[in-house]
Amino acid sequence: MALLEFYGKECSHCKDMSPLVERLKKEGFEIEQYETWHNEEHAKKQQKYDKGLCGGVPFFMNTDSGKWICGATDYVSLKKWAEGKE
Repeated sequence: MALLEFYGKECSHCKDMSPLVERLKKEGFEIEQYETWHNEEHAKKQQKYDKGLCGGVPFFMNTDSGKWICGATDYVSLKKWAEGKE
């Protein structure tokens, strides 16, 4: 399973999500992180997965379940996304 996070370095919503993402990582979830505001290759990768779903950051994609989150969310919802439940 691939869990992807696309974020912007200066994005305030992305900064808010950072502790929640780190908490998931400490619980054993592997999350690939891609900074898109300063990295064109990462921005293109986001477009590949986004397909008009979000259009911004933070954007989370679970490639196995097809579940995605656009914008900031709470920890419970983020964990359900990581587990493929939401």
